[in-house]
Amino acid sequence: MRGRLIAFEGLDQSGKQTQAERLRDRLTAEGRLVRLLSFPTYETAIGTEISRALQGARDYAPDVMQLLYIANRYEHRMQIETEIARGTVLICDRYLASSIAYGEAQGLDPAWLVEMQKRLPQPDLTILLDIPPEVSAQRKTKARDRYERDLELLARVRDSYHRQAAGEGWVTVDATRDREWITTEVLRAVSVLATI
Repeated sequence: MRGRLIAFEGLDQSGKQTQAERLRDRLTAEGRLVRLLSFPTYETAIGTEISRALQGARDYAPDVMQLLYIANRYEHRMQIETEIARGTVLICDRYLASSIAYGEAQGLDPAWLVEMQKRLPQPDLTILLDIPPEVSAQRKTKARDRYERDLELLARVRDSYHRQAAGEGWVTVDATRDREWITTEVLRAVSVLATI
């Protein structure tokens, strides 16, 4: 089986990291070569700047923030392409759709955000772990960044995710359900991908 790129998307606290790790563990146990990437990556200069902005040390306009997020992904483009070419299943905790969702929620043109990311490897499957903003807030009550504190913004982000998920290559999973049920749904979606 050739390499695949699977992206998990959704609001914070939707279970993206948990489900990405569970999928990694399952595929590894089946003998697949698997790599997990979480965006943004904070160890680069661009990632450090993103972290400063999220904590309030920088005040960038929405377009600048999304350009930083996109540039952070481009920093890893060659690595992603190399991994997929060697047969790796690359699992991303956030990827292209996050910039579209958060940017669109802040008034940016989603078509522009899509265009800016066209040269990045495109996901074979995007899994939306869907929760309402109120559930996100209940699951994390402390140390929330500026996006996590804005429930109206998160409602618009969720709307954008729903719009995107109506397209091909997406599966939406109710992430308010228990973890085992969610994992079963994720594995079902990935098993369909494996037959393609």
